[in-house]
Amino acid sequence: MKLAVMQPYLFPYIGYFQLIYAADLFLIYDDVSYIKQGYINRNSVLSPNGRARFTVPVPGASSNKLISELAFSTDVSKVLRTLEQSYSKAPFFSVVFPMIRDILEHEDRSIALVCQKSYQTVFSYLGLEKQLEKTSELDYDRSASARDRLLTLCHKFDADCYINASGGRELYAKDEFAERGVALKFIDSLPVVYQQASKEFVPNLSIIDVLMNCSPGEVISLLKQYELN
Repeated sequence: MKLAVMQPYLFPYIGYFQLIYAADLFLIYDDVSYIKQGYINRNSVLSPNGRARFTVPVPGASSNKLISELAFSTDVSKVLRTLEQSYSKAPFFSVVFPMIRDILEHEDRSIALVCQKSYQTVFSYLGLEKQLEKTSELDYDRSASARDRLLTLCHKFDADCYINASGGRELYAKDEFAERGVALKFIDSLPVVYQQASKEFVPNLSIIDVLMNCSPGEVISLLKQYELN
């Protein structure tokens, strides 16, 4: 069984969804410190003027708090206006925009829950089922090192393979995982290109851009553009 763990990000780029797609079980790592100025509450889309950042405020945000202790603001009107102005003429706007709006306006504002809902909604839209859980709801040793926490989670779910984002190569060693009976793999995204409204392709935008411009079948094909090493 392949396991992946990652902090929750708001409508992240397709590489994040490739990680979910590659795993049999994806754990939303919400019992770790909140990272300010990161991608937990913001990302980029393609506006008529080029790349544009959108942000959903997180009241009381602090690196001294866990992600699970924080919630998104209810004020998402600016984000929705940005999306409508940017994608009203996109091929799949009429289907995707209501879906995004429902997620952003979800009654429960918990960061992890809103992000989990977004991942589940996207994969359901694609006709795919993925198993997602939040680490804050699990019973395991949170006092262990970062590496040992991951290994503990692998053993908890009988996972014999742990998939990490490519940046983890500087943090984790394959032999240390192998000694504990877990194969460590790193996911590397291959070039992802699709039809956008711009003349020159703008990479690594929010999954929203992909969904607005690509059919579900095309999105699934893009999700498969990765290698495990």
